[in-house]
Amino acid sequence: MCLAIPGRLVEASELGELTATGRVDFGGVSKVVSLAFVPEVQLGDYVLVHAGVAIAVMDAEAAARVLAELDAIGEAA
Repeated sequence: MCLAIPGRLVEASELGELTATGRVDFGGVSKVVSLAFVPEVQLGDYVLVHAGVAIAVMDAEAAARVLAELDAIGEAA
């Protein structure tokens, strides 16, 4: 099974370019990811990240719901 995690874009370089990268915050842990698949992304947007690549832009409410479900799974384990 593959898993994509939402995070908030806090820093970016070359938005809209195929080589664009950005720092995404995942609740206190930040990683640099590729933004090549989401040229429309803006600072502060939430993105869905899989294998180091942002694959979709999502709204804050949807991101919060996904993160809440992941927290619930973690607590159940």
